[in-house]
Amino acid sequence: MKYLWTFLWTFLLIQMATYVSSSMIGIGFDYKTGSILAVGATLLIYIFPIIIPEDQAGQHGAH
Repeated sequence: MKYLWTFLWTFLLIQMATYVSSSMIGIGFDYKTGSILAVGATLLIYIFPIIIPEDQAGQHGAH
């Protein structure tokens, strides 16, 4: 379920950002561009925790 909510919020926020940025530069809103960016951003959000190693609580600050 967390993957669904992550995709939903990412999709909505990217669509909003695409709409605002296209309005600011004076071009038409393209739903397809926002969708592609949303899928890419969602995949990056899913992959990011896998790439970053977890900090072990017992080893943090040990000398």
